[in-house]
Amino acid sequence: MSTEQILSTASQRAQDGQLPYRGAVTPQEAFHLIQGNAAVKLVDVRTKAERDWVGMVQIPADQHLFVQWNLYPEGKSNPQFLEQLKEVAAPGDVLLFLCRSGVRSKHAAKLATENGYANCFDIVEGFEGNKDAAGHRKTVEGWCKAGLPWVGA
Repeated sequence: MSTEQILSTASQRAQDGQLPYRGAVTPQEAFHLIQGNAAVKLVDVRTKAERDWVGMVQIPADQHLFVQWNLYPEGKSNPQFLEQLKEVAAPGDVLLFLCRSGVRSKHAAKLATENGYANCFDIVEGFEGNKDAAGHRKTVEGWCKAGLPWVGA
């Protein structure tokens, strides 16, 4: 699929699901977009602890942004989220938001959109995806399950 086709499909998902941001991409689509365009940025909204202990995507450093949605260990929302996003991303950038399973990333994409970022996309399934029947992640869906590049803890 071309970049234009992926973005069109992602935007159609937003229309179909009445999403409050530009679109939703699969992990595979996100990786393709990153490979095809240095201007595309992945915003990992997980905590630093999650990245350190669970792992993180392996993409070019200039395309990999870190802005925590929640703070660790408090578990509270990051009151500086928008200010920190503004430090690393411009309103016209294509931003792909990633979290563990695709919940926090939806909230981050929505908030960023509401604050002038026009090209926000949620990475559905997240980094680890939902749990399997045994309660384990990385086995059902997500960036890791898709076999995309990542480094573990």
